[in-house]
Amino acid sequence: MNIVVVGLQWGDEGKGKIIDYLSKDADYIVRFQGGNNAGHTVEVNGKKFIFHLIPSGILREGKICVIGNGVVIDPQVLIREISSLHKEKVKVSPENLKISLLSHIIMPYHKDLDALREKRRLNKIGTTRRGIGPCYVDKFSRCGIRLADLVNPKLFKEKLKDNLREKNPLFRRVFKAKGFSFKRIYEQYLKFGKILAPYAEDVVELLNFARIKKKSILFEGAQGAFLDVDFGTYPFVTSSNTIASFSGVGAGFPLLKIDKVIGVAKAYTTRVGEGPFPVEEKGRGGFSLRERGGEFGATTGRPRRCGWLDLVSLKRAAQLNGVDSLAITKIDVLSSLKKIKVCFKYKYKGKSLTNFPATSQGWEKIKPVYREVKGWPSLKPNIGSFKELPSEARDYIKMIEDYLGKKVEYISVGSVREAIIKK
Repeated sequence: MNIVVVGLQWGDEGKGKIIDYLSKDADYIVRFQGGNNAGHTVEVNGKKFIFHLIPSGILREGKICVIGNGVVIDPQVLIREISSLHKEKVKVSPENLKISLLSHIIMPYHKDLDALREKRRLNKIGTTRRGIGPCYVDKFSRCGIRLADLVNPKLFKEKLKDNLREKNPLFRRVFKAKGFSFKRIYEQYLKFGKILAPYAEDVVELLNFARIKKKSILFEGAQGAFLDVDFGTYPFVTSSNTIASFSGVGAGFPLLKIDKVIGVAKAYTTRVGEGPFPVEEKGRGGFSLRERGGEFGATTGRPRRCGWLDLVSLKRAAQLNGVDSLAITKIDVLSSLKKIKVCFKYKYKGKSLTNFPATSQGWEKIKPVYREVKGWPSLKPNIGSFKELPSEARDYIKMIEDYLGKKVEYISVGSVREAIIKK
């Protein structure tokens, strides 16, 4: 079976854990968009692993992990990630990690440009300043450098010279910043290219051969639906398409051959960085959720903004992604609360909202309408079935199912790998 796993909120929904759980039954695990501005966290045997580019399925033996053409790669970060996994005795080799020759490479000027643009903006986006956006800009401007170029010294030299011929005047004249040395970048990135060359692969051929052989493929998305560059809270979004329909484009795989889409959402809602967030709790409630849930960015360490479950946006995200079933995470974080608020409706200028706003200014005017539901006691350790959950927690799950018209298939009841219920 070919499955896509995507986030239904603003990222950080716990996709890494769900992907890790599902990867035990997959042959291939594929990352199809984003860059090292995303992070998936998996806890195994008391040790926490944080992934930025490599699919978290690498922790399971006998799996082939793939970085697709839709991902932008900082080679230094990727090489460091491979090295850190080696230190933890995790096998990472050209046998079990394949990188698309068509994936674009983040260059030093991308990172500087990202930071300088953010500094100049009146309305800060909250970018991670890792060069993701400028790299995607070069991709669509048709001047990007791909892995296929990086592993070809002659071609890389030509493309790098062309880019610096354009970029250096921009840095010097517009941003009054120092330009970049061709020699320094060329020599450094040639070394990166030699290290990554054995991992380079024709991923289209690889995955379509796997499909013909009836292998199971798991596609993992980064970030979440409301960070999608088209359908999110623009311009406070990421630079790629995060929704399920991009999985085929970002990996070179026929979309009609996807069998199932699983949407992941927290039992509450979080967001990192700037931008609209209708259900944000700015007082004690938000602080409590952050502390209880350990809500700090896996990639940046930034504190996440926290709020209650937003069923309105969740329904929109399920619709956008064509979700077949849901995975609800961190239900344990809400344990011991007497009352839990849930957003059932939006109001916009005093009226019930029927259409989602197209601008961030419109999003800022949304007012959530809440209902209070009864909380539940602390969860027992080693819960193995849905029936073992407190009745109030089961009611909470049913409320989500009824509102969205979709079944909840997986429930995460703790941080460790095994703490998942299949409903």
